[in-house]
Amino acid sequence: METFEQKYQRLQKQLLAGLIGLAGVFLIGTLWYWQVEKWSLVQAAYMTTITLSTVGFSEVRSLDDRGRLFTIALIFMGILSLGYIANRFTEALIQGYFQEGIRYRQRRKAIESLEQHYILCGYGRMGHQIAMEFEAEGIPFVIVESQVEEVEEARVHGYVVMQGDATLDEYLLDAGIHRADCLVAALPSDAENLYTILSAKTLNPKIRAIARASTEEAIQKLKRAGADAVVSPYVTGGRRLAAAAIRPRVMDFVDGIITGTNRSFYLDEIFLDVAICPCVGKTLSEASLRVQSGALVLAIRRDDGRLIGGPMGETRLKHGDLLICMGTAEQLRKLNRILIPPHPFR
Repeated sequence: METFEQKYQRLQKQLLAGLIGLAGVFLIGTLWYWQVEKWSLVQAAYMTTITLSTVGFSEVRSLDDRGRLFTIALIFMGILSLGYIANRFTEALIQGYFQEGIRYRQRRKAIESLEQHYILCGYGRMGHQIAMEFEAEGIPFVIVESQVEEVEEARVHGYVVMQGDATLDEYLLDAGIHRADCLVAALPSDAENLYTILSAKTLNPKIRAIARASTEEAIQKLKRAGADAVVSPYVTGGRRLAAAAIRPRVMDFVDGIITGTNRSFYLDEIFLDVAICPCVGKTLSEASLRVQSGALVLAIRRDDGRLIGGPMGETRLKHGDLLICMGTAEQLRKLNRILIPPHPFR
């Protein structure tokens, strides 16, 4: 299906082609009267103008049969050119292309202004929920969706969205993939998500890519294609259902700190960089993170991938550690300021 952007660009090209055609007809007429009829350049241009505009003024000079036949042909060429332009212009007015074109340019500026944003590919049932979570977290993001109905719905919610096929490089480039931090492929089919991940990793090898998968085989293929994480709604949903049946209170608590807009507690992850983190090399007791911030360090993932759950006071913080923490929004902000202090020259 042709996207609005493609229709808009096609209409622009058609209008431009019509104007070029009209200018060509004007040039042909002027050159004829100037070079063949031996009129002055001003007279030639004037005669061409009144002929194309069909205002009915008399001839500048008398014409022989050859000149009159050319004038007849010039009138027909002018009518065709003007008729084509009028037809394209009327279609643009009826379809609302000019108003939509203004909104399209505004959306383009909004996308071009994004930095370190997320790209959400697909605005189906899963994409709806992902967009809501991004909005709740205050994450800048742009949606790439091919279906007109879904695009319109996303715009109703106030999201930045562009209509296009996320499996094609041109639309990922338009979405600013070189400036993006993360891409989420939530398209309906595993094949589409696979193509999207391949394109994304080719265009920006450093981008974090998350993909949706329907089967175990697709999970393995997406990981081989470069996906940093693959989520199967069936596998994950099955596990959540089982956990909700066995440990309902635990699941209520976990859901309350992972998703939603009215949370009391949040989960966050903080990367320790030896260049800016003053706590690298200290134990948790020496760093006094809980005392200073009130936030709790739930786990530490080492640089080699090893996970330390429920770290003790004597656990030493190292460069490359990823701290998984829990606390209120204010507590986590304090913890971030401790572990990632502001640069004195910023």
